[in-house]
Amino acid sequence: MHPATEVFVDSKRIWEELEHLGGLSSTEAPSVTRILFTETDLKGRAYVRELMLEAGLTVIEDAVGNITGRWLGEMEDLARIGSGSHCDAIPHAGRFDGTVGVLGGIEAVRALRAAGFKPKRSIDIIMFTSEEPTRFGIGCCGSRLLGGALGPSSLAELKDSDGISFDQARTSAGYTGPLASVPLKGNEYKAFVELHVEQGPVLEAESLDIGVVTAIAAPASLELTFEGSGGHAGTVLMGDRRDALIPPAILAAHAEELAVNSDSKDTVATVGILEVYPGAVNSIPRKVRMTIDIRDTQLKTRDAVVSKIEERAEVLASERDLKLEMRTINSDEPAFANNELIAAIEDAACEFKSRRMVSRAYHDALFMAKVAPMGMIFVPSKGGISHRPEEYTSPDEIKQGVMVLAKTLAKLAC
Repeated sequence: MHPATEVFVDSKRIWEELEHLGGLSSTEAPSVTRILFTETDLKGRAYVRELMLEAGLTVIEDAVGNITGRWLGEMEDLARIGSGSHCDAIPHAGRFDGTVGVLGGIEAVRALRAAGFKPKRSIDIIMFTSEEPTRFGIGCCGSRLLGGALGPSSLAELKDSDGISFDQARTSAGYTGPLASVPLKGNEYKAFVELHVEQGPVLEAESLDIGVVTAIAAPASLELTFEGSGGHAGTVLMGDRRDALIPPAILAAHAEELAVNSDSKDTVATVGILEVYPGAVNSIPRKVRMTIDIRDTQLKTRDAVVSKIEERAEVLASERDLKLEMRTINSDEPAFANNELIAAIEDAACEFKSRRMVSRAYHDALFMAKVAPMGMIFVPSKGGISHRPEEYTSPDEIKQGVMVLAKTLAKLAC
């Protein structure tokens, strides 16, 4: 199928499906909250499974809950074409993050079927498990395991804030197979293409329809715990204190300064968690846990910032006689889109206004790149807003993204 071939995408249908999925939430609309293996997540999974079956796809679920809808090709022994994203949502998120890639993938298959396309290679639409790190502290659990970036035993032992292990959680959700069966072999996929909302302001600001991703920035996440002695806020004089909050406060500002002054424009640093114990207005903090997320498209500059943060943390703890525990939650490598896939996406987007761009958020495609050539398609996000209820991408923008995805998949599956 040539990219110029007309493909009909039913924007009303996919919009209604996004609305329905958005309503499967543990918080009230327009907020969306779907935490891994909770009741609302299981309802979302059931709905995605239902849509896949209605679209004529063969549904396959693995031991961690990755759900694949497969359109069997004429030559089943050939390496497959993959697409998809996630449907879990952080607390009080929006309707479009991840879901556009899953439901859009299903709609792309329906559009290609309606156009009479018959794939030579099988096409997989995947809903990945736990792209968000909300429950177990690490993102992209399903795609990490598929791509070999996280070992089965390490994943099984992850625990949530209630002490429930990943293994216990997936078993209670009905996923009981061996985790060792999940990782992919290097030759199962010819290519993987993910459709996603941009989650940034570039496309809207430049009045563009489509973003063609060239690279995905990778995160390194640190957890640091400072422990002092605490005490009464009125009776312990300043010179006698071992206040556990001061070093994290200094370190947060230092992380920002390092990112701002980095040699790479893509370096960012974020303190996302700062927990203070005992957390009373009249008590000196005796223990503080903080997390720092550092990202870049260049491994060298990102890791330089990580090293400087670690060095400064040790100095600050020593100066104030505090106990310091540091651990690396994850440290991933950036991924670069395949040149042939970039060209295929641009060809498929020839009737739209597009540009090449970097993804500064990470996605399941980051880990699928370990087992297949990878590409990504972005559609605009209003105001660049994401991970909030106000997240919005219009029906026409979603339609355009699905059209580009459908044509890309058709070209790759020939």
